[in-house]
Amino acid sequence: MFAAHQMSAPWALCSSITQEETAREWLTWASAGMEGVVFKQLNDTYRPSVWGWQKYKVRETSEAIVGAVTGSPATPRTLLLGRHDTDGRLQYVGRTSTPARATGNAVAGLLAPGRRGHPWTGWSLSAGWGTRETLNVTLWNLSWWWKSAPTSPATPPAGGDNQHAGTARGPSPPPP
Repeated sequence: MFAAHQMSAPWALCSSITQEETAREWLTWASAGMEGVVFKQLNDTYRPSVWGWQKYKVRETSEAIVGAVTGSPATPRTLLLGRHDTDGRLQYVGRTSTPARATGNAVAGLLAPGRRGHPWTGWSLSAGWGTRETLNVTLWNLSWWWKSAPTSPATPPAGGDNQHAGTARGPSPPPP
């Protein structure tokens, strides 16, 4: 079809299969950027602007410790997240998107202001890509961790954002 109609970019030819086991294997490729699979009846054809096919999306969770917040401590705007490195130091890995009001209120009730010796004391955290602006943050006691569910895998670059919605889970695990 592509050759017969001389199709090129932006059109892309995608793999198709009928074997369920192959589809299951493809769903393990999330680390390579595979977001999911689209499935349909064999006799279905593509119809623009019509819902009919379905998509199964891969969802990977990621857990991190809440180290700080932006916005008011009573109603946090974003949560700044960290993970322990191999030496047990808490490293900044990203921040969440703005939580729903109920989630923000629940998180605010769980966290306590940071004590002296917080590992991020004195740090300047970037407000985003391509800006020299820094975030105005309130450091928190490292006692709660956050579980996020991104729709596709993402590896945040150093100093970049890894914005995810999620839920407060419980006391943070000890460093490795």
